[in-house]
Amino acid sequence: MKGLYLVEPVVALYAFSAYLTYPLVQQYVYRRLWQQLTNSTYPVSDNTSTCARANASDGRNRTYFQEVQEQASLFSLYSQVLSAVPSLLVTLLLVAYSDRAGRKVAIVLPLVGTLLYTLSLLAVSYLNLNVYLLVGATLLSALFGGLGTFLGGCFAYVADLSGGRRMTLRIAALDMMIGLLSGVASLSTGYFLRAAGFDGPFLTSAVCQVLVLLYAIFILEETVTPPDAGAADPDGRSAVRQMFSAIYRMFASTGPKRRTLLVLLIFIFTSFSFAYMGSFSLLVLYELNEPLCWTEILIGYGTALSATIFLFSFAGVAAFTYCGAPQLLMVLMGILSLAVGTTVVAFSKTTLMIFLARVPMFLSIMPFSVLRSMMSKIICKSEQGALFALLSFAEVLTINVSAAVFNTVYAATVAWCPAFVFLLAAGLCVIPTALLGVVCATGADVAAEDEAEAEAADDESEERPQVDKDAPEDRDPLLS
Repeated sequence: MKGLYLVEPVVALYAFSAYLTYPLVQQYVYRRLWQQLTNSTYPVSDNTSTCARANASDGRNRTYFQEVQEQASLFSLYSQVLSAVPSLLVTLLLVAYSDRAGRKVAIVLPLVGTLLYTLSLLAVSYLNLNVYLLVGATLLSALFGGLGTFLGGCFAYVADLSGGRRMTLRIAALDMMIGLLSGVASLSTGYFLRAAGFDGPFLTSAVCQVLVLLYAIFILEETVTPPDAGAADPDGRSAVRQMFSAIYRMFASTGPKRRTLLVLLIFIFTSFSFAYMGSFSLLVLYELNEPLCWTEILIGYGTALSATIFLFSFAGVAAFTYCGAPQLLMVLMGILSLAVGTTVVAFSKTTLMIFLARVPMFLSIMPFSVLRSMMSKIICKSEQGALFALLSFAEVLTINVSAAVFNTVYAATVAWCPAFVFLLAAGLCVIPTALLGVVCATGADVAAEDEAEAEAADDESEERPQVDKDAPEDRDPLLS
């Protein structure tokens, strides 16, 4: 039976299953640490949270509460740091190697790792095992590549099938699916938690991941024809050499102006990702803290509202692309959207304000989609895997480093200014904004050269292109 060239169902179901558990992991660790540090059962109420009752109690409970906040933040730090190195190496290797072995190798293996992690969550919760076993489960999942590898493989898959403005919109559509399905999952977590405890959503997530794994293995069609068995390189060291060779060729095969432009875009991508990932990684923990003192229901609503950012960002990309707006303008608007939104979060002291703080962030996902598309159009079709391997490597590195930095800062400042990390994120947005100015000067000449090629690319047939073409194609004007 012929397979389907649709990676969107894989991304959608993966996002739903992953975010069905993601908001719960912090809450589960939080409750287990509360039990260990206070030697008492975590208090659950329909209307109030732990910190609200701690404020009405004695000073000792407030001390316990701050200690749990610090320990939960450090737990996240340990998980991120220990899983960082294997995840980075596997991401770089698998996504680059997918140029030869096929994109599915970079999609299927991370799904296996995520399934193993979810089963570990279920085992720790159901059997009431030591909560620090989850750190080991995170490390095991990282050996299969993790989220960075999965998204790198999916974006490279889309780049194989699309060109011109279609690629920008389809990459943005993948980002939107991640956001929307994660929002649907997050919205149900609070009610799911009260109805079935932690075991219910963990089990449901595992079932969804089994389904998406079966789809990826048996239904999803490959876009890259792997070499014959005799031509394959069984030596692992040879595969590593090929990976670095592919990344080297990606830069060497482009002209000096394009190479400079590509490097600048990568720096913009990573610096913006650092600020975005760092601030959002602590949003749930911040909402559990006083003066907000959110319950699990409100956390579900807040996470679901955050997911609408993906929808509005996709609508923004579609509208601006249709109107012919410069791509760098879209990137700038997304950066300013994050800066304004995190500043509003820092000064939000009520539930209404923290909900409204999401509104200025509605366009903050646009830079990720637009920058991926811009970089993809600079290089050859046969080097897409190397590009997205490098981007995934940079993204995973940024996520881990930003989580380590922001969690450390939060643990140090939670006693006197919990919102400091969000002001820090807003300030860091100055870096990608400044780099955009450099890109405007560097990219002007490249954009003029590409304008004729971009117009021709938009008129090409929508048949699936061969990925072994060596000539760069489907370039849009970068500034027009």
